[in-house]
Amino acid sequence: MDEYIKLDQFLKLAQVVQTGGHAKLLIQAGGVLVNGEVETRRGRKLYPGDVVEVDGEELHVASDDEAPGAEV
Repeated sequence: MDEYIKLDQFLKLAQVVQTGGHAKLLIQAGGVLVNGEVETRRGRKLYPGDVVEVDGEELHVASDDEAPGAEV
């Protein structure tokens, strides 16, 4: 399974943050959970099916070939 996106890129794509710097600060502060566990590495590789949680909101990592309108 080679299809992945880095955590900081995912947060920008999902419009959780506006900049990579904001993503870095949020992640390093422990404000992001990946699959239920605090993640402090902004380069963490996310794969389809992973769940990212920020401020109580769950975001699901989808693959490129999923239909438009699918969760980010």
